Amino acid sequence: MKKMIKTIISVIATVLVVNVLAPLHSVTAQENKAPEELTIGFTVSTLNNPAFVFLKDQIEEIGAENGSTIVVLDAQNDAATQANNMDDFIQQGVDAIIVNPVDSAAITTSVEAANAANIPVVAVDRSSDGGEVLSVIVSDNVLGGQMAAEYLIEVLGENAKIGVVEGVPGASATRERGEGFNNGAEGKLDIVASQTANFDRAEALVVTENMLLANPDIQGIFAQNDEEALGALEAKKAAGLEDVVIIGFDGAELALESIEDGELDATIGQRFDEMARLSLDAIYKYYAGEEVEEQILAPVELITQENIGE
Repeated sequence: MKKMIKTIISVIATVLVVNVLAPLHSVTAQENKAPEELTIGFTVSTLNNPAFVFLKDQIEEIGAENGSTIVVLDAQNDAATQANNMDDFIQQGVDAIIVNPVDSAAITTSVEAANAANIPVVAVDRSSDGGEVLSVIVSDNVLGGQMAAEYLIEVLGENAKIGVVEGVPGASATRERGEGFNNGAEGKLDIVASQTANFDRAEALVVTENMLLANPDIQGIFAQNDEEALGALEAKKAAGLEDVVIIGFDGAELALESIEDGELDATIGQRFDEMARLSLDAIYKYYAGEEVEEQILAPVELITQENIGE
């Protein structure tokens, strides 16, 4: 009798492992599907950022060219809203999800839920701290942050006093851009202030105003995205500080226009068109039974008035 009970327990345990735990560690295509057969959900962190509007437009355009159905939901920079977006896609039974996380830690539970539903997830521009993603499509944010530091050193010289306007706390892009910038600045730049503005222009305006009031000798500002850089630029103008050098990160259209007009000094340009293509390619390869790289880095470049348009 005891032997029979042990056997039954062993069988139940095996069933639980196979049917409950396994999907969290392995997402396997049930069948090959052509791009035109696929419905793909895309939850974007916010459509208040022109860079992400461009990313959305590119995903929709490339998806349409391949005959795929693209469903877009805006998380409005709120992790709870994005969790609802992910749940909606899972309930709809989409074939794949592309997620641009608001918060890399908070999205973990939703990624795990998609894993359990055997729906492949691609993370774009920001990664997920947990769960299993098919691929992470990001710019080399660490390198970009380092390039921003090197630019400020080149323009302002060593020991220049710098303010940093940080992105959303918890977002991988915030961590990585900060890491790269700190690596490049170590022993060469004097970071006198660093504060989050959540990748938001209006918040960056207020944060920069306060920074400049508390540190009137700031010579340069690294804003971790272009929306923040444009907010910092407004604060710089309001304070009448013509010599403060500002560099952003994204390569968004409005930032490029500002650089061309001689206002914003520089940005680290991302290739959102390339990230959109790579995100969809990962899904198409998956449903074609091909191998997909776990992480794909899209190129970044320093853009100034000297090289804009090249």
